[in-house]
Amino acid sequence: MSDVIDRDGFRANVGIMLMSADGRLFIARRAGGRGWQFPQGGMRSGESDEESLFRELMEEIGLAAHDVQIIGRTRHWLRYRLPSRYLRHNVQPLCLGQKQRWFLLRLRNPETHFRFDLTPQPEFDRWRWVDYWQPIREVIYFKRAVYSRALHELGPLAFPGGPPPYPAWWRKRPETLTPAAPPAL
Repeated sequence: MSDVIDRDGFRANVGIMLMSADGRLFIARRAGGRGWQFPQGGMRSGESDEESLFRELMEEIGLAAHDVQIIGRTRHWLRYRLPSRYLRHNVQPLCLGQKQRWFLLRLRNPETHFRFDLTPQPEFDRWRWVDYWQPIREVIYFKRAVYSRALHELGPLAFPGGPPPYPAWWRKRPETLTPAAPPAL
């Protein structure tokens, strides 16, 4: 695969928020127990964001386009920088972080089976449904602000009456969980 890295060092990527009929979100554990996150993946040269979305959806969790309904996508790229210890200085062009187009999808059939064995090196080994704001707590610290922005932007599409209330941990805001300050809703 050829990564698409822009002149500022950001790798083009799609992020996938998959929602169940009851409004919970799918998160998966990275293979080997290295944390929980939404499915995401790099865009290939010449792919549209939707083409990347459906390729990644199949590769990472075994779902096809007919298994989901696209509810919405972020208007702009959401970016995060990688901490210096994650930079691969021996690879050119140097990737400093990711710029992501986030998609909100609704699962069409609650009986759908997820598969992680469609690639030689699966990304995930477990999954679960979680409350709407919970992924901010689960994801690695340097992605939390992007998760917060994606959840806030796509929340009104997921819940036309307004997203669920913030959980108690949001207001406590321990330093290890500090997401971006929520915008006025």
